[in-house]
This record gives sequence, structure tokens and C-alpha cells, in this order.
Amino acid sequence: MVSIVLGAFVVGWWAVLPMIISLCGCWIVVLGVMQASSPQKYELSAFSLFGWGLLLIAVGGAWFLYSYGWIYSLAVVLLALGALAIAAAFRKK
Repeated sequence: MVSIVLGAFVVGWWAVLPMIISLCGCWIVVLGVMQASSPQKYELSAFSLFGWGLLLIAVGGAWFLYSYGWIYSLAVVLLALGALAIAAAFRKK
């Protein structure tokens, strides 16, 4: 079996694309936090970027965990939806 070493993990080739998607989601969340300090008039809001980043993290994580069982993928998606609902509730306050 062909595998790739990422940090301290040995991962199969099937896991590279979900990890890239999740890391891109993390980067989008970081960009949303940076954009919150200086918003522009016609840009996406920081909350919108946070939502998209969280969505990408959930999709990548669910795809990665699907090989271990579909219940783990469902748990990741529900956790992401819960985090987004909590963030939206704090935003409305």
C-alpha cells in the first residue's frame, strides 16, 4: 500500500484530498478573523467567511472519517452545524 508521511502521521493517498480541503477551511477561518478587524464595504462579511471555512472543515473531516464509519462523518457535520448555530446566536446579541 502506498502511503505518504504528513508530520507524525502515515496516511494513505486517499486521505490527502480531504486533508487539503480541511486545511483550506482552516485558512479561510483565519482570513475571516483577520478581515473582522478592517471590513470593506463590498466584501463578504467575516461571519460569512467563518461559515464557509467551517463548512469546508466539516466536509473534509467527514470525508476523511468516512472510511472509519459513517457515524463519525455524521457527528462531524452535526458538530459543525452546531458550532455555526452558536456563532450565529452570539452574532445576534
